Amino acid sequence: MLTPTLPIWSTMPAKVELIPALPGLSPVGGKPVIARFDGGHLSSDGGLLVLREVEQRLDVAGRLAACIMDPRDPDRVVHGLDEIIRFRLLMIAAGYEDGNDADRLL
Repeated sequence: MLTPTLPIWSTMPAKVELIPALPGLSPVGGKPVIARFDGGHLSSDGGLLVLREVEQRLDVAGRLAACIMDPRDPDRVVHGLDEIIRFRLLMIAAGYEDGNDADRLL
């Protein structure tokens, strides 16, 4: 009686290259942020950490918000225009261009 055999796939060992952590990221929630880009073919939104840092240092959202008049009642505003612009900018950069994938603005 013949028993079916499964093919044995030969796999190459993972190539290990030590890539130093990306320095200078601002802490989040009082905890340090350490970003490394040595995960191989992993998919993530890790690049957003760098973009967030660049935006924070250049204050792109704050500068844009300063050019827009906010007609909302200041007593009822929860999120300022700069926060909304920053959130939208990062959503677009992450590939969520329609913006309906967010439950809340942090």
